[in-house]
Amino acid sequence: MRFFRFVLTVMLTCASASAQRAFTFVATKQDVVSQRLQSAPGNNSEREQKMVELFKRANCPALEEQKISGSKQPNVICTVKGNTDSVIVVGAHFDKVDQGDGIVDNWSGASLLPSILETILAEPRRHTYVFVAFTAEEAGLVGSAQYVKKLSKDQLAKIHAMINMDTLGLGPTEVWGSHSDKQLLELLFRIAAALKSPLTIMNVENVGSTDAESFAEKKVPRTTLHSLTQDTLPILHSSKDKLEAIHMEDYYRSYRLIAAYTVYLDGALN
Repeated sequence: MRFFRFVLTVMLTCASASAQRAFTFVATKQDVVSQRLQSAPGNNSEREQKMVELFKRANCPALEEQKISGSKQPNVICTVKGNTDSVIVVGAHFDKVDQGDGIVDNWSGASLLPSILETILAEPRRHTYVFVAFTAEEAGLVGSAQYVKKLSKDQLAKIHAMINMDTLGLGPTEVWGSHSDKQLLELLFRIAAALKSPLTIMNVENVGSTDAESFAEKKVPRTTLHSLTQDTLPILHSSKDKLEAIHMEDYYRSYRLIAAYTVYLDGALN
């Protein structure tokens, strides 16, 4: 069996009332999540091809490769239709810099996309989910900037949340609180408490930017989950960025938290 099924009871707040709500989510088993992390190819072209393969193996129902000007590799997009045309975007960049193996930054995020896809496919859903493996983040958010630019005003208005994953597994889950929508942040902490999963705010304004900021420029609610601290920051863009830097238990806990959160948003967002 490749999956576990969990039942969580959390507070669901709507415009008229607050109530306890039980919901289920399916989590891909740790060995599968680990194998996907360990499958990281060595260059960006092979990484793009690997993302296509991983999405297909996770039974993506609609797969697209979106050409991006200025990048040899496209964005890789998997769309899962819901009962409405309201959208939740889940994203992570797959490209790496020349230094190091790029496992932390950011195969750790990109390789989780098919596992979260499996979680979403396991349950009925209201929202349409769009999973995007972004290209050329390291070149200046090129893939995410062009993805957003190609959307119409109507399409942008239908995006209720953008969840971004970047540099996971160096330790317990962190969230860029100062660059997160207030409601999305509150709901994330609610799920973390229900799972008893470690979560702290770690703001990283002085480190750089990330793909969620392309959405923020268009006023799309967003949040970024990561694992950076002052102690682990030197690992990025260095020869230390390799599989051995990942704490697998922390990494899997981050996956479970994000998977549960992604399901929870379907009912918590209007």
